[in-house]
Amino acid sequence: MPAETEHETVLRSGTLRVRTSASEIPLENLCGFGSRRSRRRGFVFVSKVLGKHWPVRPRHFQDCCDRLAAKLTGISEPAVMVAMAETATGLGHGIFESLLNQSPRTDLLFLHGTRYKLSHDPLLTFDESHSHASRHWLYGPDDDDDRRLFHSATTLIIVDDEMTTGSTAANLALAYRRLNPQLRRVVLVCLTDWMDSAARTAVTSRIGVETEFVHLLRGQFSFDPNHDFDPGPPVQVDGDDRDKSFCLPVNFGRRGLRSRLELNEPSLAEAARLKPGSRLLVLGTGEFHYPAFRLARWLEDQGWDVHFQSTTRSPLMVDADLTSALEFVDNYHEQIPNFLYNFTMRAYDQVLIGYETRPIPHEHRLCEMLDAIPIHFA
Repeated sequence: MPAETEHETVLRSGTLRVRTSASEIPLENLCGFGSRRSRRRGFVFVSKVLGKHWPVRPRHFQDCCDRLAAKLTGISEPAVMVAMAETATGLGHGIFESLLNQSPRTDLLFLHGTRYKLSHDPLLTFDESHSHASRHWLYGPDDDDDRRLFHSATTLIIVDDEMTTGSTAANLALAYRRLNPQLRRVVLVCLTDWMDSAARTAVTSRIGVETEFVHLLRGQFSFDPNHDFDPGPPVQVDGDDRDKSFCLPVNFGRRGLRSRLELNEPSLAEAARLKPGSRLLVLGTGEFHYPAFRLARWLEDQGWDVHFQSTTRSPLMVDADLTSALEFVDNYHEQIPNFLYNFTMRAYDQVLIGYETRPIPHEHRLCEMLDAIPIHFA
């Protein structure tokens, strides 16, 4: 395990200082840093393994999922695993499938939160106070057995990419406890855990049941804001609250899963008409992260030179480890800006974009911008 490290980064928004106390992967390989377009929270941790704001090799993302899943194999009681939207939908799904591969079981239910309204009423809502889009919805499973498991599991596993205060996870856990009084344990899982001892104590006290913390890196941070920082005009990132069921016809995790996704990766790859020897980038779109990753991982296993990444609604600045930003209209019929960070056209011969949305709105022009091939998973 790497020794304790200290790092200081001067950002446009201020100075961020971090100190790691435990890490399975060196800090510089796990995350970088950047500035948000926000005065409320001016910094952002830029994961180098998640495949969100930074392109990654699929095997590196898979390795992180496997490492975190290995830390959960001792949980033998019925459990619900919830991945936080949008950044952790793929991470949570990856951990879920890794856990099934390492320890097959049928009493683990996976769901991911969403910022999209569906035709069913959500089982619960909760807030992420520091987020650009604070409202989260969690929808219940369609299957009756899955619903019973959701309401009776004794363990709740919450997955996020990083945790700084733990308040969002605590908000979710408290909302879930109101629906399931049988809950006995909460496990908070992330790549990088920046909570100090006081924050952990506060989170555990708020949740009110046994609480565990699982991570690949633990450390602490401090941030001195630059009071002259100008983030520019606010970006509209909240949706229109229209029912999006018409363009989200398939359950890729929002309505609950207890087994691995059944994807026909060879057929998806064949639809791309790949040119031999091409350097590939496979893009997910927003919350649709993990299925696109599965295609990228399959292509890598077949010998292709592949990187993987996803678009996002998170408004960030070009600064430090965020070297470029593309802005475009989203593909979820909300008419809001979405972004792709750290994209370099010359690094790839072909770009594949994975979509769960059908139809694609006319205003969404990302394929034209990147000369990319759309892959419709739905």
